[in-house]
Amino acid sequence: MSSPDVRIGVAPFRECETWYRVTGDLSSPKVPLVVAHGGPGGTHDYLLALAELAKDGRAVVHYDQLGAGRSTHLADRGADFWTVDLFLDELQNLLTNLGIDERYHLLGQSWGGMLGAEHAIRQPPGLRALVLSNSPASMDLWASEATKLRALLAPEIEAALDRHEAAGTAQDPEYLAATQVYYDEHVCRVVPNPPEVVRTSEYLKKDPTVYNTMFGPNEFSCIGTLRDWSVVDRVKNIAAPTLLCSGRFDEATPATVQPFFDAIPDVRWKVFENSSHMPFVEEPEHYLSVVGSFLAEHD
Repeated sequence: MSSPDVRIGVAPFRECETWYRVTGDLSSPKVPLVVAHGGPGGTHDYLLALAELAKDGRAVVHYDQLGAGRSTHLADRGADFWTVDLFLDELQNLLTNLGIDERYHLLGQSWGGMLGAEHAIRQPPGLRALVLSNSPASMDLWASEATKLRALLAPEIEAALDRHEAAGTAQDPEYLAATQVYYDEHVCRVVPNPPEVVRTSEYLKKDPTVYNTMFGPNEFSCIGTLRDWSVVDRVKNIAAPTLLCSGRFDEATPATVQPFFDAIPDVRWKVFENSSHMPFVEEPEHYLSVVGSFLAEHD
């Protein structure tokens, strides 16, 4: 079987451009899958394993959100610019630009799943199925669970985190090393990280504007504009069939995912036993099989 064609393009959005990558044919009988990356401020790179789904005839759309990767960067914009509504508008604009807004699946990972939930709550008529992968239903839950996960680290690691946070020395090598211990346990357990994950990290380091503004300095310190974000009382409005994915060692712990499972009318939940926050990297064949089968049910 020949490899699916790959098309790169940009969608004009306001005064900016959203970079996208389409693997496969958007006119295929199978409903195309749109993939929303995490961060906020990450890139599509670490999610490229999902392009494998195009080998079965399903087009897969990756994109870099505004302020990230290959899309327009706006490092001079403040917190009032970087909003959930901005990224919802960008997603809708991309769907329209590609001509798939009347027929698509959506997979959001981490922050991308938060965005995906917000999108689905609005009940867009073209959304056939939704995958919320490694995503919390609220930042309060995320923060409280991160505190519990930190308490399970080796005492000297937790002490180093506490000490440098109190001193305001979050760039100290000792603090960064302690942070990496947490990441290796709860973000990606494939160490060293594979090239696609490293690429996203490198892009994020080059321009952390969106991440720092909306989230914070690292994965367990949400002090940005998303700190009070929650959809717990609204997920009952998600009408699309929904698959929840999480890892046994995920920083998006079961407690952060539970509100989705409790309130979405048509929902199922798959926990990947050998994964943390990136089962598509940690258990790629299993992940793609689960997601692919779910999407096929709703074509």
